[in-house]
Amino acid sequence: MGFDLYTKIEGIEKDVSRILLGTGFLPDVDDYDAWLTGILDTGVNAIDTARVYPDSEKTIGKWLEKTGVRDKVVILSKCGHPDGSVKRVNRRAMLADLDKSLEELRTDYIDIYILHRDDPSVEVAEVIETFNEMKARGKIGLFGGSNWTYRRIEEANEYAYKKGLEPFSVSSPSFGLADQLGVVWDDTCVTISGKAGEEARKWYAQNQMPVVAYSSLGRGLFSGRLKSTDADNAEQYLDMFAMRGYAFPDNFERLRRCEILAKEKEVSVPQLAMSWIFHQKMNMFAVVSTSSPVRMQENIKALAIDLSEKESDYLNLVSDLY
Repeated sequence: MGFDLYTKIEGIEKDVSRILLGTGFLPDVDDYDAWLTGILDTGVNAIDTARVYPDSEKTIGKWLEKTGVRDKVVILSKCGHPDGSVKRVNRRAMLADLDKSLEELRTDYIDIYILHRDDPSVEVAEVIETFNEMKARGKIGLFGGSNWTYRRIEEANEYAYKKGLEPFSVSSPSFGLADQLGVVWDDTCVTISGKAGEEARKWYAQNQMPVVAYSSLGRGLFSGRLKSTDADNAEQYLDMFAMRGYAFPDNFERLRRCEILAKEKEVSVPQLAMSWIFHQKMNMFAVVSTSSPVRMQENIKALAIDLSEKESDYLNLVSDLY
């Protein structure tokens, strides 16, 4: 069963592409306006950015102003990223980040606004009330958290319901076929992959909250650049963050199985790994970084790939047969 590129998210009038362009690190291209227009022309109309991403919001903002396509684009941005060891999940930092993001993006609203990190020492009341203040001012649409555990989201939403306020309605954890078995950035990041994420996945499957998966291809493990036989020299293909988070035997076995099944289905490894994400029982969206609109078109084709539950389990090492 294939999937449409576009879907509806309650609270957003525009259709939203299930694939988001990731802009955590801008690609080395000659013309950013042409790059962004090329991605939009593929049909991907959602962009993942953040206040902390170098030059990302500024680049997107210039493009939006120049092209006049703001009403066609869904912007997801993030606030509250720590400044070194200084935690910034608080009302003051959230509001300051929002003002700066609106300025850089050259827009008067952000479609989806989420906290980049959590700080469990902060009461959920402060977070919920601050987001609701932003929404009441018409500055944001939906809101939620990146790297928030589902239990903290539950806590925040219970407070919102009791107070008659808007709850979290989107989450952005690390997720993909590659199991994050090591610390990629720091211990404040949250993954719902692998056995450790099973309860979280059940929760998301039950409530169907949109899940915007980052590191959807294991930071390059399933990019097609390396083969399962390259395990011993994977550092030639993967950056240090991918190496310490994903370069483990189980993931190279997943890659090997992906190679086998991709060959049978006459698709690429990244297409099959991307398809696996959308065949989960959750309401899935995936962040993908690319410098090439052509490559983005290849990613979109993943939505049309049929993948049975047995094949999905085989890829994820749940079963040895498919």
